[in-house]
This record gives sequence, structure tokens and C-alpha cells, in this order.
Amino acid sequence: MLKKLKIGRKLLRELDFVVIILIILLVAFSTINVHSATHLRYGNYYLKSQLIGLVVGLILGYLVLIPDYSIVKDYAVVIYMFGVFLLILNCLPMFQVTVNGASSWIKIGPITMQPSEFAKIGIIMMLAKELDDMEGKINDFKNFFKLTAYAGFPMLLIVTQPDMGMTMVCFFIVLGIYFTSGLNLKAILGIILATIISVAMFWNSPLMQPHWKSRLTSFINPGADPLGAGYQLEQSKIAIGSGGVLGKGFMQSTQISGGFIPEDHTDFIFAVVCEEWGLIGAVVLLLLYGILIYRLVRIAQNAKDIFGSVISVGIISTILFSVLQNIGMTIGIMPITGITLPFMSYGRSSMLTAFMCLALVLNVGMRKRKFNF
Repeated sequence: MLKKLKIGRKLLRELDFVVIILIILLVAFSTINVHSATHLRYGNYYLKSQLIGLVVGLILGYLVLIPDYSIVKDYAVVIYMFGVFLLILNCLPMFQVTVNGASSWIKIGPITMQPSEFAKIGIIMMLAKELDDMEGKINDFKNFFKLTAYAGFPMLLIVTQPDMGMTMVCFFIVLGIYFTSGLNLKAILGIILATIISVAMFWNSPLMQPHWKSRLTSFINPGADPLGAGYQLEQSKIAIGSGGVLGKGFMQSTQISGGFIPEDHTDFIFAVVCEEWGLIGAVVLLLLYGILIYRLVRIAQNAKDIFGSVISVGIISTILFSVLQNIGMTIGIMPITGITLPFMSYGRSSMLTAFMCLALVLNVGMRKRKFNF
């Protein structure tokens, strides 16, 4: 039994240890920043919870590395359907948990989870499987329609929660996969234009939730309501600016320790980094993400098949957009959403799925051969 849980030496030589080191640095930095943001109000609760999540994430990540990733293709439909099933449960009031105006969570007994995190993985798996079966022929209209239907149905369910952040993540995933798979540029531009028109059409409809509107309007003009919709952004900017070049020091923040920023350990963890570690800390964090993305892109380029390549692209798209969106919203160049900062923000569901997704890309890299897409 134990032999089955071991990874052969030849495969271990192919493992990208640079990525492993980068993740260790990110989660270590995450742990101390989450603790700094929460210790005055909650003691060691979030520190212990974060460490438990990291241990479970590492175990799950290791288990994902063991089998050849191509086996996952046989279960892509099951994974996709499981994600859709959770989203359907999310539509039932008896399971819903509403946070900040969005019913993005479900509670089954003692277990609370975010269905859209699992649905996101399901979309990536399903598109990867279908593109592999289609031999990458995405510009065939029937193939394109089929792929869009698979991606669109769970995204529609996510919109109804309503979860603007995860909708944006899934949209960026699909766009990234379509672009790297060679979809006609006109079709990509058409998708983007159709999305913009749809948002404009639904702006004054019942489908456009009030808290979505307030977030978008506060993004355009945060100073218009500094104590209401624009409060988080204004306080985040103060924290970031007050950190200066070197920062105030670990656990020496005033904005964070004063409780001026709601969700400082989750959505606004970047503000914690900037206030306590300054510009230098922020630049180091961005460099870690930049190197990570670069290494993962190399893995995607060298995947042995379309399935592995598309999986990698989907996960890279998730990480890249989440980083850009999360940091962008804390400095005011993107609207505020519930998107967390990968491997940095507190959150068990997002942390566990992040570890499993990253392990899957590393799995692709361990079993690679040159493949151009």
C-alpha cells in the first residue's frame, strides 16, 4: 500500500522544485500576515486554522502528484458534474450561506464549502477533455458551441448566486483556454464585446444585484461614498500608502490592527503586506508571483498532450487573473470582488483547491514531452 503512495525517482527528477520553493515562500509569508491581521481580535484561531488547511492542502497536493494526470481525463465528466451538482445545491435555501450579499457558500452538516471553487476546476477539466478529444479543432462551430455550453451552464449558476468575482475568474479561464487553443481572434473579440453589451443591458434589470452596482460605482468614484461603498477601498489605500518603502514592521500596523479594513485577512491581505512590509515587501511578493507564472507557462508549453496543456493554461489563467484582480482592487484599479489572493489569503476552500490545481500542473510537468500549442 505504501509503495503505491511513493513517486519514482525518475519522476521526482522531473518535478519543478523551483515552483515548490516559490509556494513554500508564499504560504510562509501568508501565514505570518494572516496571523498579524487577526491576532488582536481572534488570538491564534486563524493561525491554527491556516496551518491545518496548509497541512491538508499539502497532503492532497501530494496525492494528486502520484497518478499520471491523464487518468484524470476519465473522470473529467464526473468532476464537472460534481461541481454543477454543488452549484444546484447552492440554489436551495436550506443549504445556502449568505455572506456580503452573495449566497456563494453551502453548509452540509458541519461542512461549509464554496461550490464555485469546485465548479471552476470542473470547467477546466471538461474543456481540457473536450479539446483533447477534438484534437484542438476549436474553430469548428459545433466544437466551439459545445465548449461554450459546457463552460456557460455552471457560469450561469454562479451569476445567480450572485458571485461577480468568481464569474470573472471563470470568464478569464475560458478566454485564456480559447486564446491559447487557437480560437479565431474575431471570435474572442466577439465574446468580449458580447459580454460588455450584456452587462450594459442588465445594468437596470433585476438580475443586476444592488451590491454589484454599489461596488462598480464605488470603483468609478470611491470618494463619492467614503463611509459606505467606497470605505474598504479608501482604507486600503491609506494602509498601502502609510507603509512607505520599508513598511511599519511585523505586527506594527495601525490601519490593520485598528480594524479599519474589513476582510483584511482574506480579500485585502495585500494591504496588510504593504502596510507592514512596505513597497519592498510588495515588490518581493509580485516577483514571487511573476516567477511562478513563468515556470507554470513553461510546463504548459512542454506538456505531452492537449489535455495536459489545457489543464495547465486553465490553472495559470486562474492564478494570473486572481492576482491581478485582487491586487488591482486593493489599489483602486479594479472593482472590489470576493476574489482572494492565491496562496496568500486566508480561506480553506480556496487554499485546498489552489494546492490541488498546482499539483496537477506539476504532475503535467513531471510527465512531459515537447508539445507546441
